[in-house]
Formats: sequence, C-alpha cells, structure tokens
Amino acid sequence: MTPREAVEAFLRHFSAERAPSAHTMAAYRRDLEKLLAFMEREGIAGFDALAPERLRGMIAREHRAGLAPNSLQRLLSACRTLFRYLQREGRLDHDPAAGVRGPKVRRKLPHVLDVDEARQLVETTLGDAHAPRDAAMMELLYSSGLRLSELCGLRWGDLDLDDGQVRVLGKGNKTRILPVGRYAVAALRRLADDGGHGPDQPVFKGRGGLPISPRTVQKRLSLLSAGMTHHVHPHMLRHTFASHMLESSGDLRSVQELLGHADIATTQIYTHLDFQHLAKVYDAAHPRAKRKG
Repeated sequence: MTPREAVEAFLRHFSAERAPSAHTMAAYRRDLEKLLAFMEREGIAGFDALAPERLRGMIAREHRAGLAPNSLQRLLSACRTLFRYLQREGRLDHDPAAGVRGPKVRRKLPHVLDVDEARQLVETTLGDAHAPRDAAMMELLYSSGLRLSELCGLRWGDLDLDDGQVRVLGKGNKTRILPVGRYAVAALRRLADDGGHGPDQPVFKGRGGLPISPRTVQKRLSLLSAGMTHHVHPHMLRHTFASHMLESSGDLRSVQELLGHADIATTQIYTHLDFQHLAKVYDAAHPRAKRKG
C-alpha cells in the first residue's frame, strides 16, 4: 500500500468512526497532504521508512517557511492520529512521531462580553422582517451555548418550550439536552407565532424556507453588534455563555457538560451528571434564566 493509499484509507476510517465536521475533515486532508508532499520530495517510499528525525525535519522546514505554531501542532496531531491508525492496522511497526514536538503555542484567552454587553446585544433589533428570528437566535446562542452548526440545524421538534429544553446534535453525532432560559423561550414562542413550526421544519429559516446558513447568522450578528466595541461572532456568544455560567456557579464540570466538549477524558468525568442537576445549576447561574421572585 502506497503512502497515499494509506492516507485515503485512514481518512475513510476517521470519517466513519468519528463523524467529524466537513471543516475538520478538510483540515486533516490538508495536513496529511503536507506529509505526503514532504515524503515525495525526500524520496521516502513508505511510512515504515519514515524515522522521527525525518519528521522532525519536516516540522522544522514548515516552521522556517512561516507556518504558525498552532498550525504546526495541528499538523503533528494529524500525523500522530494517522500513525496510530496504521499501527493498529498492523501496517506500521514504529511511531515516526515518537519524541517529535512542535513549538509551544501561546494560548489566547477567548474574548467574552460582560453581562451588560450581552444584554445589550440580545435586546438589539434591526426593526426589519427578520427581527423575531434574530431575537430568538441571539437569545438561544447566549442562553444555551450552542455551536453555530447546532443552531442552524435546529428543528422545531428539537425544542420543548413548555419544559425549557432543547435537544442538539453536536460533534461526533452526539446528542445532548440543554436548558433554555425564559427570555429565549419567550423569543422562540414569538417566532413560532410568526409562521409554520412543524416538528421537521427549521427553527431559523433562510432563503426559500431552508435552514439558515452559518454565513447569514454571522452577517446578522455583525449588523446587530455594529455599535459595540468588540467584533462579535457566534462563537463569542458560546464563550460568553460558558464564562458567565462559570463565574456564577463555579461548577466547571456542569459547564463542560453543557458545552458538549468531545474530549474523551472530559466525557468520562462528566457522564454521571444528569439533566436535572444541570438544569438546577443553569437556573441558579445563568443571567437570563433566573426566575422572577
């Protein structure tokens, strides 16, 4: 099996086993193309002939060429995942990435909105025909910490507004149930009153009644946040949700569960937390979920 055939076999396996997003698959393919191009230039016929010092040379070359540290770490991660797969399949008897390290990555803290800024954003309206949809989207993003893809794929059948819950399909086709704050519930009820809301219909519609596109959400959010000091993007609302929940509750485990992080160690730690516990923490902590006294 040639290196390219091995990479293609790995990508098929990775796609079937982990059900990654299209963005993740494209990133893996780009990174492994770098590895294949390097092996071809160096005359390395197979992965069994790829030694750690050669791989270290590839990383050094990419670094000199200006590849950013986080991109180099991602490249190394893709290579390691490929090599582990080949070892499990009995096609490789050593680890070409053993002892190979990339440059240290300076972790940037995500920008978040404070409570007043978040309130200002979710209560802003453009006053056009899309105002009810925009209000419901912003409230739900901040209320429940949804990923952009989860928001765009939401169907009315995924919502239980009476109980204040939403079911989302996250990364790796993993389903989780999240609380929905009372402001978001109210905004979603107003949106439902505006048009069809059958269980299979998208909650947030774009052109032709199809599910709204991620790009449209980003554009609307840019317009809604035009007067703010920050450039606000959908993932910032997810960071803001997590930050405000953690500040109010101090319960890191529940926040991790609500976010639906895919890391296996996180999953193992938090699987015992049930929805009732999460709902209690959520109601006590989220700025727009607290019940009126």
